[in-house]
Amino acid sequence: MRGRDMINTHLPDELIVEVFRRLDSKVGRDACSLVCKRWLGLERLSRTTLRIGASGTADLFVRLLSRRFTNVKSVHVDERLSISFPVKMGRQKRRKGHAPSSKVDDGTKLSDSSETVESSCLSDAGLTLLGEGFPKLEKLSLIWCSNVSSVGLRSLAERCRSLRSLDLQGCYIGDQGLAAVGEFCKQLKDLSLRFCEGLTDAGLVELVLGCGKSLKSLSVAACAKIGDLSMEAVGAHCISLETLSLDSEFMQDRGLLAVARGCKILKVLKLQCVNVTDEVLKAVGVSCSSLEQLSLNSFQKFTDVGLLSVGHGCKKLRNLTLSDCAFVTDEGVGAIATGCKELTHLEINGCHNIGTTGLVSVGRYCLNLTELALLYCQRISNSALLEIGKSCKLLQALHLVDCSSIGDDAICSIARGCRNLKKLHIRRCYEIGDAAIIAVGEYCKSLTDLSLRFCDRVGDEALIAVGQGCSLTHLNVSGCHQIGDDGIIAIARGCPRLSYLDVSVLQNLGDMAMAELGEGCPLLKDIVLSHCRQITDAGLSHLVRSCPMLESCHMVYCPRITSSGVATVVSGCPNMKKILVEKSKVSERTQRRAGSIISYLCLDL
Repeated sequence: MRGRDMINTHLPDELIVEVFRRLDSKVGRDACSLVCKRWLGLERLSRTTLRIGASGTADLFVRLLSRRFTNVKSVHVDERLSISFPVKMGRQKRRKGHAPSSKVDDGTKLSDSSETVESSCLSDAGLTLLGEGFPKLEKLSLIWCSNVSSVGLRSLAERCRSLRSLDLQGCYIGDQGLAAVGEFCKQLKDLSLRFCEGLTDAGLVELVLGCGKSLKSLSVAACAKIGDLSMEAVGAHCISLETLSLDSEFMQDRGLLAVARGCKILKVLKLQCVNVTDEVLKAVGVSCSSLEQLSLNSFQKFTDVGLLSVGHGCKKLRNLTLSDCAFVTDEGVGAIATGCKELTHLEINGCHNIGTTGLVSVGRYCLNLTELALLYCQRISNSALLEIGKSCKLLQALHLVDCSSIGDDAICSIARGCRNLKKLHIRRCYEIGDAAIIAVGEYCKSLTDLSLRFCDRVGDEALIAVGQGCSLTHLNVSGCHQIGDDGIIAIARGCPRLSYLDVSVLQNLGDMAMAELGEGCPLLKDIVLSHCRQITDAGLSHLVRSCPMLESCHMVYCPRITSSGVATVVSGCPNMKKILVEKSKVSERTQRRAGSIISYLCLDL
C-alpha cells in the first residue's frame, strides 16, 4: 500500500476540517498543514483565532492574514508583541525573485509576491482591513494599540456587526468610536475600557443606549473622565450585566447605587473606588442577591456596616477579596462567614484591623472553603488556622505573606485536617520552621506546588519529608538559608514530575544537588539559581545533560559560573527560551548562537 493516498481520496473537505478543529496542539495543526496543498488550504479554513504583534507591520499582517484565513472569529492584537518583517524600516520594494515573509504568533508563515512594506503599528487603516477581511469577527482585543482612533473603530464596527467581545485596553479611543460600537454591534456582551484616556461619560452613555441590553461584562479602569453619569446609564439600561470591574478615583456613590439597584443579576463586582461609602454596599446587599464574587480594594470610606449588609443579602457569595480596607474589622468578616456559608475563596490583604476572631468564624461556618490567602495580616494568630484546619476539609490552597504571628502549630493543624491541600505558598513567615513542613510532607500527599520564600527556619529535614511524601511540580525555596544539598537531593529523588524550581540565594547549595536534579527531574523546564555561590560550571553541565526540556535559567550573581557554563546551557538546551546572566559571562560566540534568548543583568554604573 506504500504510496497510496488512503485519506484524500476517501474523505470530504468538511470531515478533514472537523478533524483539524479537534487538534489541541498548534504544533499538530502546523504539521498537518505541511502534508499537502489540500491540507494546507483546509487547515487554514479550520483556524478561528489569530494573535498579531502590532509593532512593525501590523496593517500588512492583517491584509495578508485576511486572504488566507477566512473563518477567523477571534483576533488579538498586542502592540507589546514585536513581530515584524525581515526588511529595513520604511517603505521597501521587493527584489525580483524574493518575497517578504514572517510569522504571526500562531506560527503561520506569511508571504506575498506583490506587496510593499510600510513599517508602522496598527492604524485606522488596519482596523478597516480587519473589518473587511474578517466579517465573521466575534472577539477583538486591541492591547495598547496607540495609533488607532475613533475613525478606525467606527469603520470596523460597521463591518463586524456580530462582535461580542471588545477589549480596548490602552487605546486612545474617543467618544465617537465607542458610540459607533453601540450603534452597530447590538450583540456586544463583553467590553473592556481599561486605560482608555480619551473617553468621557458621553461615549459610554451612547454605547449603553445602543447595546446596553446585551452587555454582560464591563471593565473600566483609569479613565479619568468617566464618572457617575455613565454608571447611572449602565444601571438604567444594562439589565443583563453580570460582571462589573471599576477602578476610579473620581467615582462617587451615585453611579454605583444606580448599578446596584438596576443590575439585579450582577454576579461579579470588583471595585477600587476610594470615595465610595457603605451606602453602595448596603444597596448591593439589598438588591444583588445573585452576587458570587466581590472584590473591594483600597477603600477608605466603608466599614463593617457595608459587609453586614452583604452578609445578610448575598447568600450565594463564593469569592471575597478585601485589600487595604482600613476600617473593616473582625465583625465584618464574621458577618460574611455567618451569612455566606457557600464561601470558597477568601483573600485578606493589608487589612490591619482584621484579627483572629473573624477567621475563626470563617473556619466554623464556611466549610466549603477551598482557597485562603492572608497577606500582610500581622494580627491573625495561630488559633485562626487551627479552626480552619479543624473544619475546612476541602481546602486546596493556602497563601501566607508576612504573617508574623502564625507558626508551626497553625500549619500542622492545616496539614492534619486539610489533606486535599495542593498548593502552599508561604513568604516571610519567620515563625514557621521544619516541624510545620514535615507535617505537610507527612499528611498532604496531593501537594504539587510548594513555595517557602525567605522562611529562614526551614531546612533540609523539612524538604526530605516533602520529597518522601509529595510529588511536587513546583518548588520555590528562595532565601531559605538552612537548605542545602541534602534537601534538594531529596526533592530530586522524590519528585520526578518537578517542572519549576527556584533555589536562589541558597548559599549552601552545590554541584551535588545539580547532578541529582539532572538525574531525577527530566521534566524540569524553569530553574532559578541566582545568588548561589557554590554552584559551578560542572554542576550546570550535569543538570543540562539530563534535562532536555529546560526553557529558562536564571543564574545572575553566581561567581563560580563562568562563560563556559553559560555556553554549556546554550548549546545543551534546544528548547531554551530565556537565560538571565551577567553580560560579562557571555562570549561573542555564545551570543551569536543564543540570539535573543539571553537577557542581561546590567552591572555598569
